[in-house]
Amino acid sequence: MQSDLPLDNHRQGKVRDVYDATTTDGQPVTLLIASDRLSAFDVVMPTGIPDKGRVLTQLSKFWFAKIGQELGDRLSHHLISTDANDIAGLDEAQRAALRGRVMLGRRCEVVPIECVARGYLAGSGWKEYQKTQSVCGVALPEGLQQCEKLPSPIFTPATKAEEGHDENISFERACELVGEELMTTLRDLTLTLYQLGHDHAAKHGIILADTKFEFGIPVDSESKQPILIDEAMTPDSSRFWPADDYEVGRDQSSFDKQYVRNHLQALVDAGQWGKEPPGPALPDDVVANTANKYRQAYEVLTGSALDD
Repeated sequence: MQSDLPLDNHRQGKVRDVYDATTTDGQPVTLLIASDRLSAFDVVMPTGIPDKGRVLTQLSKFWFAKIGQELGDRLSHHLISTDANDIAGLDEAQRAALRGRVMLGRRCEVVPIECVARGYLAGSGWKEYQKTQSVCGVALPEGLQQCEKLPSPIFTPATKAEEGHDENISFERACELVGEELMTTLRDLTLTLYQLGHDHAAKHGIILADTKFEFGIPVDSESKQPILIDEAMTPDSSRFWPADDYEVGRDQSSFDKQYVRNHLQALVDAGQWGKEPPGPALPDDVVANTANKYRQAYEVLTGSALDD
């Protein structure tokens, strides 16, 4: 749930701990540690999900490799290593605690926009559609139902929040914030990445309903070309639904933290929580079932057991 390493510039996000580090061969890197913390409604829960950080890291590693194979001529990514032994300045006990849950990545200036692709009408997109018949300024046909497949995937950016809730914005507003040329590139890359993930998941009986990506500009390169950073198509950044249980017009069973969201929403509806910190402790059955969902997502998508 927490880390305390003798490394520089420790930052703590909702799920990840981040440090400035150096590899054993002297390369400056950003160290990302995926904890077992869980964030829902942008609030970190006090109860962890066992092995969640390992799932996030190993599934991201799988996707980064696949992206490199299929899109390597169009898009680079930050990942250099997932081996804790490559981190300089740590003892064996510290490295052992990190095994399976670290990414060493190229240092980047982060583009402060969450790049979201939606292929289905769910979550905040469904709520916004009910009010405006659009999502993030993208007009949609009349009469769509909850969780219905969209005519084609859409790009719906959001501002990144250090604390509190990310805010959905229009593509035009994103262009104002970081530039039209960059946002056009990120929109096209996001939709391409979504299609890659959607098609792979579909072959394994999973619907990738939506997902979000982050991009950065490497500080060690004169090129200003953005690269993919952070995680890639994990249960924390995506909605995964089992295709054999999919039905339009209702919430879907899922391989992600929607199980926790639904539990928390029931508390909200009962007036027992207001979607503000601190989050409520999660019951044992919710923890166990959620851990199983994360592990299932990894095993179905990759074809491998987590411990392989």
